[in-house]
Amino acid sequence: MRRWFTIALLVGTAVCTFASKDQATVQELASRADAAQPGDKPPLYIEIAERQLKSADELYTDGKVEEAQSALQDVVTYSSKAHDAAVQSNKKVKNTELAVRHMAHRLRDLKHTLNFEDQPPVQTAVDHLQNMADDLLKHMFGKGK
Repeated sequence: MRRWFTIALLVGTAVCTFASKDQATVQELASRADAAQPGDKPPLYIEIAERQLKSADELYTDGKVEEAQSALQDVVTYSSKAHDAAVQSNKKVKNTELAVRHMAHRLRDLKHTLNFEDQPPVQTAVDHLQNMADDLLKHMFGKGK
């Protein structure tokens, strides 16, 4: 019995450590991305945006609309940073476009699960992400390519 208690305690501690480490990782990723070379920034910013999208989804599910909208704004902000870095460096453009388009699709799905009054900010985020993805496609296949 004592052995099971010790194992449960260790597992609980590990889970708590992982959970707090995950949140700290978002902050660390943001710092790393800001300090990275332009060609290395897009995947870091995309990872942050995807984590914030997951967080927004969970917050909306829990009924924490204001916090979810803050996470949603982070999705748009970090996706925009990834877009800008990809265009500036002309690296990771295709991967960034695919990730941004996928996040827009996930947000569209999320929007349909929300109350009517909670949908407009999500639709605005979808529109921003869709415009970024379209711009990345134009960058890849525009004139002179």
